Amino acid sequence: MISVIYAIISAILIIHLSFEVIKTRRKLRISVGDGNNEALQTAQGAQSNAIEYIPISLLLLFYLEYNGASNWIVHLAGVSLIIGRVVHAHGLLKGSLPRRVLGMQITIYVLVGLCLLNLAYLPWEKLLVL
Repeated sequence: MISVIYAIISAILIIHLSFEVIKTRRKLRISVGDGNNEALQTAQGAQSNAIEYIPISLLLLFYLEYNGASNWIVHLAGVSLIIGRVVHAHGLLKGSLPRRVLGMQITIYVLVGLCLLNLAYLPWEKLLVL
């Protein structure tokens, strides 16, 4: 199962982003909410953005593998997803708009690609039998 590799890497990224939120909360002594603090809002934004995009991407990656796509295609999509997510998170945490934009562009392209690839690899003959 190739897709599990990317699920593990994605989980590590989410854990890292969770620790960024915790570290910022402790530093600012804000236990609930964001205290209207920009640093905490940024850390929470990086974490929540990853949580929004990673699950559906991994699900599509898994189904692509399950439906018989070549290993290199699954790896290419998985690596691209991780790169997009890391670039976006880094850009958000470091205040780099160009990196944020690039990270989101990569992520969106991967999502669109995964949708199209899944349509191509879907076993239509099994789905259309009545």
